[in-house]
Amino acid sequence: KTTLLEAICGLRPVESGRIELHGRDVTRLRPSDRGIGYVPQDRALFQSMSVRENLAFALTTRRWPDAEIEKRVSELAALLRLAHLLDRKPANLSGGEAQRVALGRALANQPALLVLDEPLSALDEDTRDEMQNLLLTAQQQTRVTALHVTHNRDEAARLGNLVFTLDQGRVVTSANATAGSPKNSSSTAA
Repeated sequence: KTTLLEAICGLRPVESGRIELHGRDVTRLRPSDRGIGYVPQDRALFQSMSVRENLAFALTTRRWPDAEIEKRVSELAALLRLAHLLDRKPANLSGGEAQRVALGRALANQPALLVLDEPLSALDEDTRDEMQNLLLTAQQQTRVTALHVTHNRDEAARLGNLVFTLDQGRVVTSANATAGSPKNSSSTAA
């Protein structure tokens, strides 16, 4: 599943077939040109950067004006409850805080698609529940389509409008695809 997600994000070459996002063939586009925010399973935060710098990274590399970067970082910090952590380094964050930073970094450039690779698997039950609520809020406020990979069926049912299962290398729609899913139509879970 990680290989599939990395191919969608452009981090792994595709040997055959196409990747279409919102009706656009992105198979040969660079990762930065696909309009995708990615939260890998290990979060991949830049340890030498502050929370503020992690949130600003994608915007800085795209040469956004400083005032726009500051505004976007402030928006993300408010949305993800990170304002009091902006000057900390990732080593000084809890698991839930680090996950919120990884989510903010993925959302910074306002992607059309958010890809989440088991973002809640390493969190304790209370933090996982808090993060599920935060993910729902973030999706509703940003209106981003999300592809959320999880092994937890309850998490998939709670966060996804459409649930897929990877079965022996094939993606299949679950029979119970939308049960109990009150989210907006842009969220998905796998």
